[in-house]
Amino acid sequence: MPIASSTTTSSRLLSLLSMLQARRDWPGGLLAERLGVSERTVRRDVDRLRELGYPVQAVKGPDGGYRLEAGSQLPPLLFDEEQAVALAVALRIAVGTGAGIEEAALRALTTVRQVLPSRLRQRVDALEISAARHGTEPQVDAAILLTLSAAVRAGEELRFDYRPPGQPEDAELPPPRRVQPHHLVVRAGRWYVVGWDPDRGDWRAFRADRMTPRVPTGPRFAARDVPGGDVAAFLSARFKGAESADAWPCRGEVILDLPAAEVAPFAGDGVVEELGAGRTRLTTGSWSWAALAAALARFDTEIEVIGPPELRVAFAELSRRAGRAASKGRP
Repeated sequence: MPIASSTTTSSRLLSLLSMLQARRDWPGGLLAERLGVSERTVRRDVDRLRELGYPVQAVKGPDGGYRLEAGSQLPPLLFDEEQAVALAVALRIAVGTGAGIEEAALRALTTVRQVLPSRLRQRVDALEISAARHGTEPQVDAAILLTLSAAVRAGEELRFDYRPPGQPEDAELPPPRRVQPHHLVVRAGRWYVVGWDPDRGDWRAFRADRMTPRVPTGPRFAARDVPGGDVAAFLSARFKGAESADAWPCRGEVILDLPAAEVAPFAGDGVVEELGAGRTRLTTGSWSWAALAAALARFDTEIEVIGPPELRVAFAELSRRAGRAASKGRP
C-alpha cells in the first residue's frame, strides 16, 4: 500500500529505513512505488540516511536498488512496536543474568522507555520481572563472555587459567587448562562453558567466573555431539553427579509418616504418592547414598526404607555418626 504523498520527509525517511531493514535488497522502482514518490526522491532520501550514518549501498543490476549493510558506527535504530516491547523486556531480564552488564542494561532500558509511546510504556511497566539471584553469586566480566562466545562460534580451542573453588586471589594458579568449547550456557544465574577436554578425554563444564582466557586461541576443532544431544540435560546430569543421563546416581524409595501435602513442597524432583492415613511414598535421589539418607532425615518423622539395601546401610551409618556426635557434645 503506497504511503500518501503528503507524508512528511522525516516520516518518509523512517518508512524507508524500516523497509530497508525488512529485506536485503530493494529495487529502486519498488521503493518509490511503496513510498508514493519518484525514484529521484528515493535517491535523495537514501543520501539523507547515509548522512545520518546508515550504510545504504547501491545494488547494481537491471532494476538497480539499495541494500542496508552493517556499518562501522551505531546510527539511530528503528524498531516497530513489537520489537520495542521485546527489547524492553529483554533488557529487564538482562539485569539478572550475572553477565556483568546490569548497569548498562538499566541505562539502555531507561533510554528505550523514554521514547516509547505511552500505551507501549504502560505495557512494559505492567510486566513485573524479578531477577532470582543470590547476592553471593559471582559476576562475569562481559569481555570474558564475549571471548568465550567467540571461541564457541569459531570452533576454536580455548586456553585458560582456572581458579579452583575457595582459592585465595593471591594464590598461585594451577597449570593452564584447555577445552574445545561447544556451548556457553547460563544456569541458575551462573555461566558455564560446556566442552570437550582433550587432556582428560571427557566432557567438562567450567564456570565462566573462574576462567581467565589466554590469547591467542588454539586450533580449530571438529564439532562433537554433547552426550544425549541436549546441553541443558547434560549440565543438569553433571550437577546430579551422573555421567550422562539426567538422573541421580543414587535413587531410593521410602514411606514417610506424613501426609503427601506436607511432603510434596520439599520433594524436589522426587515422586510423591499418597498412601492414605497420613502416610506417603517418596521416590527420590541424590549424588550419594549418605546425602540421600540425610535429605530424607530432614522430614523429621518415622521413615520406612523400601529399598535399595544401599539406602538402609547409609541410614545405619548416619545413625552411628549422629550417636558419636551426640556423645562428644558438652554436658
